[in-house]
Amino acid sequence: MWSVCALDRDGRVIEEVDADRAQSTASIGKIFLLCEVAERFVEGRLDPGATILRDPALRVADSGLWQHMAQSELSLADVALLVAAVSDNWATNTLLDLVGLEASAARARALGCEGSGLHDFVRDARGEGDAPRLSTGTVRELAEVARRIHVACCGTPVLGLSQGAAQLVEGWLAAGVDLSMIPAPLHLDPLAHVNGPIRLWSKTGTDVGVRADMGVIWSDKDAVAYAAVANWDPREDRGAEAMQRMHEVGMKLTARAW
Repeated sequence: MWSVCALDRDGRVIEEVDADRAQSTASIGKIFLLCEVAERFVEGRLDPGATILRDPALRVADSGLWQHMAQSELSLADVALLVAAVSDNWATNTLLDLVGLEASAARARALGCEGSGLHDFVRDARGEGDAPRLSTGTVRELAEVARRIHVACCGTPVLGLSQGAAQLVEGWLAAGVDLSMIPAPLHLDPLAHVNGPIRLWSKTGTDVGVRADMGVIWSDKDAVAYAAVANWDPREDRGAEAMQRMHEVGMKLTARAW
């Protein structure tokens, strides 16, 4: 199953395919957690400089750097950056334990989402009583969330996120190192792409049978907010096909942003 939605600065549809289908989005849902944490920083309910100790009970494998780091205590701002930049699972669970799943779900609703959200902590294995998916979403809603983050960052009021929070979230996500999906045709340095004539931020999600990407590509000429999700039977080998479709969409959006 393939879904894509791209919007211009004002929310007009540039391209869409099956945009209202709810699909598994893997780590994409972490963006709602980041928005909630950023808003709490701005409101003063959380101190970004306060340190937090990682809890071994919240450790999970796969994506992230904190599991490999000697430092067990980090500032909340640095933990949020780990989530945004490398989709750090241990950092995600740490923040989620701090603010709660319901707060993340409420932030998704405030951002206009009905079929998109983060449903659980990251787990090495999902049991019978756990949510079947880490996150789900529709590309129409996710593209609109991406658009709201970007335009709010630029000073346009939006529902669900203040300008200060949007600036934090966009700054964190701009450091993201996974440019393998929609942004791939830009051929940017994954480790150094914050500045330049064409800019972007993205949040990806990868799991068995899932490839997902949402974000914004912009320049002085234009901005495009997008979301693309591919789901397939995990027993099938369709990862390369999904990535090829991502790259084709990325070429179209890049041409427009230029």
